[in-house]
Amino acid sequence: MWHEDILSTIGNTPLVRVNRLGEGLPGTLLAKLEYFNPGGSVKDRIGLSMIQAAVESGDLGPGGTIVEGTSGNTGVGLALAAIARGYKCVFTTTDKQSPEKIAILRALGAQVIVCPTAVAPDDPRSYYQVARRVANETPNSVYLNQYDNPANTQAHIRSTGPELWEQTEGRVTHLVVGAGTGGTISGTGGYLKEKNPKIKVIGVDPYGSVYYKYFHTGEFDEDEIYPYVTEGVGEDILAGNMDFGLVDDYVRVTDKESMLMTRRLSEEEGFFLGGSCGMAMAGALQWMEANRGELDDDSVVVVMMPDGGYRSLGKVYNDVWMQEHGFLADGDVLTAAELVRQRAERIGDRSLVSVATDTTLDDAIDIMREHAISQVPVTKDSEVVGSLIEQNILRALIGDPDARARLVGDLMGEPFPIVAESAALQEFAVRLGGDSPAVLVRREDGELSILTRSDLIGTVGA
Repeated sequence: MWHEDILSTIGNTPLVRVNRLGEGLPGTLLAKLEYFNPGGSVKDRIGLSMIQAAVESGDLGPGGTIVEGTSGNTGVGLALAAIARGYKCVFTTTDKQSPEKIAILRALGAQVIVCPTAVAPDDPRSYYQVARRVANETPNSVYLNQYDNPANTQAHIRSTGPELWEQTEGRVTHLVVGAGTGGTISGTGGYLKEKNPKIKVIGVDPYGSVYYKYFHTGEFDEDEIYPYVTEGVGEDILAGNMDFGLVDDYVRVTDKESMLMTRRLSEEEGFFLGGSCGMAMAGALQWMEANRGELDDDSVVVVMMPDGGYRSLGKVYNDVWMQEHGFLADGDVLTAAELVRQRAERIGDRSLVSVATDTTLDDAIDIMREHAISQVPVTKDSEVVGSLIEQNILRALIGDPDARARLVGDLMGEPFPIVAESAALQEFAVRLGGDSPAVLVRREDGELSILTRSDLIGTVGA
């Protein structure tokens, strides 16, 4: 049986046991993996819901324009629904969002306006205000305003909550959610509490958001507001969909904790997720550790995992970005320079051995034997123009009895890739796992060093 359009594939995402990260804690820890939605996040649910509500109310006419402020995920959900239903989209977002998220929105046909993060919500440059202005200036358009739109919460009352109740066979005892617009925590938590008032709902907030302090004190403290890098969660406003009366407790997590936990979820559980998922899981583990006395073997703790990791490749899964933000210490990032240094410790600080294009293959073989190397860069006028490796030499000798007299320039392969000495291992290791047996490292003085597969073998995983 097939689906009539992409929208009917939304929902029914898997609920998966967390095996390693929750080890030693009472009860069962489960992750609701929302990246299985067609647009890759929990926001697919509310995109369709808000558009349907706008059509039913008459706010959105045929062929109209949907305007929304988004951290990226809601925009994707709206864009998918707009494509299926024949609407145009204009989205505003902030400059802290990953380039991948913005690229996806544009790939789905949306116009994207990037606004500054570090401005007040009522500043005319904020992505809230720019969205309102665009909607006011665009004929036949609607500003959906996911923060205050009740169709946001309703989407989770109709889908996410019932799914969790059914998937746990009514055994869920705790729900842990990182809240932004408030729709997921209020809709899902509200539904579950209707089924069982004893279920506890725990919110997770990043430092820099107002929700944590507002929940515990009732005070909206502007001094709590400052920039943070975890995307799609927390707020500098009180969203209309955020029902604090449904929340039983609130914890908060640093950006560093969020990013490192995101990596652990990938490495230890196989969940390839975005940074807000790491925040939710870090908050869940923090709360479970602090409240062990409230948990037992029958406890079932569900953590909402809002999105996947592909939109975070340039950030949380990028060692350079992580190091620049202080989430990894210098020693935690293995760079080309460090590998060159380790190589020098093993075999001495040798100059790069190369052969010129006008060298005969016979002479090149002698040079490689002399230096006990199996690959060598080929140069012309001091520039690297190719490479010579054992496989190619053997192929040439087998195919041509006179190959030894031929010039290297006629037999060379593609040049080895060149990377900066600051390049993180992950940036070039994939090349060493492919066709190239070596990379060249350009030092600050302009000179080149070489790294081979064997240089990595003793380092990676050691």
